[in-house]
Amino acid sequence: MWQEYLFPSSVEEALAMLAEREGRARVVAGGTDLIIELTEGRRAADCLVDITRIPELGKITLKDGIIVVGANVTHRQASESPLIRERATVLAQACHAVGSLQIRNVGTLGGNVVNAMPAADGTTALLALEAEAEIADGAGWRWVPLPDLFAGPGVSRVDSTREMLAAFRFQALGERQASALERIARRRALALPVLICAVVVTLNEAGQAFESARIALGPVAPLPFRASQAEESLHGAPISLETMARAGEIAMQESHPRSSLLRASKEYRQEVIKVLVRRSLERAVQRAISNL
Repeated sequence: MWQEYLFPSSVEEALAMLAEREGRARVVAGGTDLIIELTEGRRAADCLVDITRIPELGKITLKDGIIVVGANVTHRQASESPLIRERATVLAQACHAVGSLQIRNVGTLGGNVVNAMPAADGTTALLALEAEAEIADGAGWRWVPLPDLFAGPGVSRVDSTREMLAAFRFQALGERQASALERIARRRALALPVLICAVVVTLNEAGQAFESARIALGPVAPLPFRASQAEESLHGAPISLETMARAGEIAMQESHPRSSLLRASKEYRQEVIKVLVRRSLERAVQRAISNL
């Protein structure tokens, strides 16, 4: 177990604390996953650097059409933010689906992403929003595409013993855009998803065809997954039930779910992919049309 528990007041101070301990310290925020892993011996740390008292990491801002969400923003904070609910609905929906109210009160969006699970609700929504992540280390600050954070199931490229995830940024959705999330789990609350689908659609100016679409799915591959072929099938396609059903078929074909005791058979999940993609697209299209 850890011997020190520190509270830095800035990112720079947190990074200095990590550097001083040369791999023996780890960043912690909500701790809903990390504390369990430390207790069970799946991770080790002599020192925890608690970043929850760094003010800028807990903010949600909008500037020049770009939404920036601090890594310390909790699931409840994101799900209840008027800005996120209006201009990035899919993220509000995803964060509301996480765990219980107690978990949402303390669990952070940054922790959800750094945990690197392909079924993570927040990750799937951010992937559909084409979010970038801001990473801070001893060399400075940099923005990287969200997929670059993941090396494998549960394996993050963010090394929390020497660097930290500071924020996410993505384009706020506009008038001809909307997003939606569909999720299926073994029960309606306190359960990881059997499957989750997050979409963002952009309609043409007449509101009669897709200008573009983004479709994120999980867990259907070792890493968080975008159904690129299904997205391409919607480019310029007319808005119809047949078009959206066809996109679901294509998404199913390019996904690779596996059978598991936790998440049912491969065959069942393949059928569900088609349904969730179609439903998500229908809901997003309805919202986009209402915004015209």
